Amino acid sequence: MEQESPNLVSITAALFNNAPWTKYLFVWENCIFSLIIIVGLVLFSYLASRKKSLIPGRLQNIAEVYVSGVDDFVCGVLGEKGRKYVPFIGTLFIYIISMNFLGLIPFMKSSTTSWSTTLALSLCVFVYVQYTALKEMGPIGYIDHLMDKPRGIIAFSVFIPLLMLVLHTITELVKPLSLSLRLRSNIMGDDLGMSIIAGMGLPWLPLLLMNTFLAIIACIVQALVFCLLSTVYFALVVPQEE
Repeated sequence: MEQESPNLVSITAALFNNAPWTKYLFVWENCIFSLIIIVGLVLFSYLASRKKSLIPGRLQNIAEVYVSGVDDFVCGVLGEKGRKYVPFIGTLFIYIISMNFLGLIPFMKSSTTSWSTTLALSLCVFVYVQYTALKEMGPIGYIDHLMDKPRGIIAFSVFIPLLMLVLHTITELVKPLSLSLRLRSNIMGDDLGMSIIAGMGLPWLPLLLMNTFLAIIACIVQALVFCLLSTVYFALVVPQEE
């Protein structure tokens, strides 16, 4: 059984142990912490954009720097066509990294330690990538893409195009699984490691501090990896300009 640090949900459930509604807290635990992040991000977005000015304030400046950074990152991979995907990739990154960091705060939890959360995010990427592929290439063009665009004598061999179609279809179906499990496993491992070290007492405080520093790096890296792979998936289906 996973060892987790006490959080607001588990503490509340313990305080009201006999109340019938406490069982729903555990069912919706990850959704509760995800909702905390959503409310925080919505509030930040509202405060940063409510008084837009040519001379930006602190929050507007932070928001503009972030948006500019995501735009450079996505367009650096996809070119100018990638600008339409900046809102999606940017939202993914800020949402994931915020959930990752939430687990480092006492009595909070990273929703990304749950496969249901990371799989949902991965399925959003999967559906959007497939939609983009069909929109950019058309159904026939997408099948041709999955067949590795056979031409000449290879197209008449039948076996090779069908083999490539099966392999590429399996690859597309595996992508959301690998994307979700990578994020979930890494964040869960960091959180469990910190929970175990924290339970060892004060003598292990230096190790806990070092592990916290490594966990911060891991939170950033895993959010970057998730969004980088998502961007690469788009790059594979978006026609590139010469």
